[in-house]
Amino acid sequence: MFEEENAQWGLVHALVLDGQGGARSLARTELDDLQLQAHESLWLHWDRSHPQTQTWLRRSSGLSEFSCDLLLEENTRPRLLALPDSELLLFLRGINLNPGAEPEDMVSVRIFAAAQRVISLRLRPLRATDELLAQLAEGKGPKNSAELLLYMAEYLTHKVQQLVSDLCEVVDGEEENLDADERYTPEHGSILQIRRRAAGLKRFLAPQRDIFAQMSRIKLPWFAVDDGDYWNELHNSLTRYLEELELTRERMGLVLEAEDRRLSVRMNRTMYRFGIITGIFLPMSFLTGLLGINVGGIPFSASPYGFIIACVLLVAVALGQWWLFRRLRWV
Repeated sequence: MFEEENAQWGLVHALVLDGQGGARSLARTELDDLQLQAHESLWLHWDRSHPQTQTWLRRSSGLSEFSCDLLLEENTRPRLLALPDSELLLFLRGINLNPGAEPEDMVSVRIFAAAQRVISLRLRPLRATDELLAQLAEGKGPKNSAELLLYMAEYLTHKVQQLVSDLCEVVDGEEENLDADERYTPEHGSILQIRRRAAGLKRFLAPQRDIFAQMSRIKLPWFAVDDGDYWNELHNSLTRYLEELELTRERMGLVLEAEDRRLSVRMNRTMYRFGIITGIFLPMSFLTGLLGINVGGIPFSASPYGFIIACVLLVAVALGQWWLFRRLRWV
């Protein structure tokens, strides 16, 4: 019931983290009078495209106009911005796993975070938030604001791993097919699409790696002592995925180069054979054309064996050319 009521306000969900890994839902009307306990944290997840979201953010959130402008920007990139009073803005990207969407058409989440409050905005549905809700429902979710940021970044990063693995499997299959069958011809359209996808993902996710590195160094009073280690692990994981994407793009380039070399060798071999055949039949064509002139004095024209003799001479010329080509190592 709360979800239906909240949806009318642009609020996807409102949760109070209980500090133990669980959470309870709130209605939009409960936010104004909410009093958090010391161990509790509030997580508000909004639909950025909803008009009520923008109204609430500017009038009732308590955020500065500068923060609201950044959170509601039309286009942005992964970034981290420290604010006064130990608050921060964190913008992250993730793989688009919505039905019918291309993975490289990234989804983003924009987050304002403080000691006991997290406000996140999305334009399209996020699988990461769905998994977070499932963890909270089981009592195994984040306990506070700092852990909520970590969980969100971790789920977004792990989605990259599956896509990178799928791309690597496609590349492995193409390489195996090329090695197993000399006549195998890869589909150029699909290969170019994979290269574009790898390049696009690397371009969009590379800035996020730098954000994770910054998060591993930032020190806020409401961060746990070992939070920096977890952010550093996320940085290393994303770095590995980006390296895999770069390697995938290069391997696909090598597959295309190998196919181009095969086509070139095949074409050269065909032209070479065609040249040999032309070289053999060109003298015979000359002789038959010469002997076919309708004038007198053609050798063996009066002999009943003239045609047979002419054929034998042509075969002899062909064999002589074959022997010469073999001697010259042309064939």
